Amino acid sequence: MTAYPHLLEPLDLGFTTLPNRVVMGSMHTGLEDRARDVDRLAAYFAERARGGVGLMVTGGFAPALTGTLYPGGSSLTTHRQARRHQRITRAVHREGGKIVLQILHAGRYAYHPLAVSASAVKSPISPFRPRALTAAGVRRQIAAYARCAELAREAGYDGVEIMGSEGYLINQFLAPHTNRRTDEWGGSAANRQRLPVEIVRAVRAAAGPDFIVMYRLSMLDLVDDGQTWNEVVSLAQAVESAGTTLISTGIGWHEARVPTIVTSVPRGAFVDVTAAIKPHVGVPVVASNRITMPDLAERIVAEGKADLVSMARPLLADPDWVAKAAAGAADEINTCIACNQACLDHTFARKTASCLVNPRAGHETTLVLGQTREAKSVAVVGAGPAGLAAATSLAERGHEVELFEAADDLGGQFAIAMRIPGKEDFAETIRYYRRRLEKQGVKVHLGTRADADDLTGFDEVVVATGVAPRMPQIPGIEHPKVITYAQLVLGEAATGDCVAVIGAGGIGVDVSEFLTHPRSPLSAEQWMVEWGVGVLGESRGGLAAPRPTASPREVHLLQRKESGIGRGLGKTTGWVHRASLKAKGVHLHTGVIYELIDDAGLHISRGESRSDTTVIPADTIVVCAGQESVNDLVAELHGRAARVHVIGGADIAAELDAKRAIRQATELAAHI
Repeated sequence: MTAYPHLLEPLDLGFTTLPNRVVMGSMHTGLEDRARDVDRLAAYFAERARGGVGLMVTGGFAPALTGTLYPGGSSLTTHRQARRHQRITRAVHREGGKIVLQILHAGRYAYHPLAVSASAVKSPISPFRPRALTAAGVRRQIAAYARCAELAREAGYDGVEIMGSEGYLINQFLAPHTNRRTDEWGGSAANRQRLPVEIVRAVRAAAGPDFIVMYRLSMLDLVDDGQTWNEVVSLAQAVESAGTTLISTGIGWHEARVPTIVTSVPRGAFVDVTAAIKPHVGVPVVASNRITMPDLAERIVAEGKADLVSMARPLLADPDWVAKAAAGAADEINTCIACNQACLDHTFARKTASCLVNPRAGHETTLVLGQTREAKSVAVVGAGPAGLAAATSLAERGHEVELFEAADDLGGQFAIAMRIPGKEDFAETIRYYRRRLEKQGVKVHLGTRADADDLTGFDEVVVATGVAPRMPQIPGIEHPKVITYAQLVLGEAATGDCVAVIGAGGIGVDVSEFLTHPRSPLSAEQWMVEWGVGVLGESRGGLAAPRPTASPREVHLLQRKESGIGRGLGKTTGWVHRASLKAKGVHLHTGVIYELIDDAGLHISRGESRSDTTVIPADTIVVCAGQESVNDLVAELHGRAARVHVIGGADIAAELDAKRAIRQATELAAHI
């Protein structure tokens, strides 16, 4: 018996059977781009195959030089490359897994001067204007897809996924937004759909009948002048007739101004789009986007909304996701929090993708938590992300660990972050560590402010005592209307109708969203209205006019820097926060000098002369002006403990960085 009978049921595709309904969606890690990293990529996929994933999809490989994402980017065009890929497929098959190679042609998203597209329409995310393919050039691209599929079969893959979504080349032919052609490849819907249909037909002919051909269908373009719903349905039927085995869900282009995968997107927000396609086709369909836990995945399959579910980042976070679900241990899953900080942000910065909550992702061969040869007694002080990661990783290696936390519960800064609207999933990380502490027998001392006497006698002491808010030197900073961000978010202080937020880094932006959003999470339907996702069939691209709810209070967000607010946030999430602030009417102030806080409010000026003075009539002033390390314990321990290690915010109190804190803790544990 299992709690997830539909999710874990095998799926017979005729010529092969998938062991369950979980698909690991495509995720470009950066390891695909360098031949020397093939063994790292093999280990990465093998670990997830061992964890029970039904079918895995690689990162995108271009079928031609023009289709690479950037110079030297991943491609599969030669027999030599195919032989190299055999190391990946053999590693996966040894673990009982199945894997398909994604064929991705960047089109106008290519970051190089060889870019080609349906028309010479420049992308907003690449500096290079693409060259419009000739009719003969289109035929050559179709042949390149077929050749790539042949090579994938030679490499030992179980199939291919044809990337027809996210605004890449095929999508560029499908949408009038980017297809201005008047020949047989443009104009009517049938002509715009000719490219993907011909590609699927050619791939099927080249690879044979016993080969998975998955087509990634853009079900919602979320750009102006995208496809209509009727066009999406007719395309699904056409690619099925051409030889597709599975149809996978794609939502949104990379240039779309509607977020689709960040943490503020409700879980399973786009599942009903997949469900709307399902009755129109006979092949299995795959739901995707913000499906993170087995209960939701089971419900999607059980209710017939999809035949399979795709998740990429959740399997970065926990390669044993499926095995834990099958064992009835969903509470042990390390849940993806959709922060994008170590995965997509790394990808766009040409770094190896990893995971904030699982720094081993992408580093399976180098960050190894094997059993220690010498078990030690270790005290970890502080139960924020750094301390929790250190305590659990050390215990996993076989050390005897005790964890001390001054507060009455676990979590540290994550216990604050999880209260920010749209960041509720951060609570899952605390749940995961709580269960891991229990399972590994870590002795936890809550409500205990450990001192040097408490820590004497341990072989190793890890100081992870975190940070405290920095209070800036502003006249009147002691005024009763001044509170810290922690006091605000934890409900220790009330706010008035007009609030000034001092400091516009990540915390200041979060606080502004906390102040302008309702406390209860938005439903998927409410979220769609807020961001302007329309009713299926009512507009091209699936867009509608956004209708954000009004903020319950007036909010002013201020910073000393002259640069735009939010520019230091992550590449794939910063624009979402900036758009949210704008939608809620937050007043943004840059280049500010803080003069005085008094009963009238916050007095500010600008410029060297400070002549431009303004008073913001704030009832409440929230300080988000950075943090200071809390590490007094280090000096107390001098000469009292055998070895002392300082990690996380206690080590570096820059803008809160859970990615660095958890990685640092895990790396430390691997070496003790």
